[in-house]
Amino acid sequence: MQSKKLKILVVLGPTATGKSDLAVRLAKKFDGEIISADSRQVYKSMSIGTGKITNKEKNGIKHHLLDVASPKKIFTVAEYKILTEQAIHKITSKNKTPIICGGTGFYIQSIVDDLQIPEVPANFVLRQQLESKSLGELNTKLIKLDPIRAKNIDSKNNVRLVRAIEIAIALGKVPKIKKGFNKKYEFLQIGLTLNNKKLEEKINKRLSKRIRAGMIAEVKKIHKSGISWRKLESFGLEYKFVAKYLQDKITKGDMIRLLEIAIRQYAKRQVTWFKRDKTIKWFDPKDYKKIAAQVQSFI
Repeated sequence: MQSKKLKILVVLGPTATGKSDLAVRLAKKFDGEIISADSRQVYKSMSIGTGKITNKEKNGIKHHLLDVASPKKIFTVAEYKILTEQAIHKITSKNKTPIICGGTGFYIQSIVDDLQIPEVPANFVLRQQLESKSLGELNTKLIKLDPIRAKNIDSKNNVRLVRAIEIAIALGKVPKIKKGFNKKYEFLQIGLTLNNKKLEEKINKRLSKRIRAGMIAEVKKIHKSGISWRKLESFGLEYKFVAKYLQDKITKGDMIRLLEIAIRQYAKRQVTWFKRDKTIKWFDPKDYKKIAAQVQSFI
């Protein structure tokens, strides 16, 4: 007899759509624990800028994969997949429902599609050499090593460029990641969506709240702990533009304006990524009853 697949709930969507609140609500109703799928919330000390859920907002629900890495290190999707599968085992061993929640599409896909990701260990000597290079120099180097990867990488992300170069040097090129067939898990993917006007309003309101909560002081504190401005900028969005402001490269007004634009652009990229997966069921964040009914029939 074929063993029964473990059922996993996924709550995803673009930034500022209320994923964390929904995941907590569903965890309360369906006896679940939450696994974060956010590529910046894995880092310690990066809380306000990433919108990391607070203890009060957790409402007693256990969360996994928050604060698991130092911002001084590069955290890879291969590491995320390993830690997430460990968390799933812990949760299901207690007969609870794993709920993956976040907006980092590649993290989510690594589990849902059981991506076979080659493990290339960190080359710290090489990283040290590359960190002194400009974005232009990193892009040029990657083009020479692997022009195919250079075409589809985020050319403004130092962290991803360095990692791609590291892999290309180790393996000759960045290998195509293979999709597997997930024999262990069955997924229900709930996507949250808002119209552009509402999403823009929520993005701007949330950014103002984060600034009032001490986001600028947080970035300053992280820098004082030994994280370079260059490294902070590589995390993108809030950390990039606040770091630029603290270095007097831009004014506070410019920081806010550029951040609002960058976050909207990021949300569009998230939507583009998720829309490729036709198995995702999309809902307005207010449609809790419909979402809960869908989850009930799945579980």
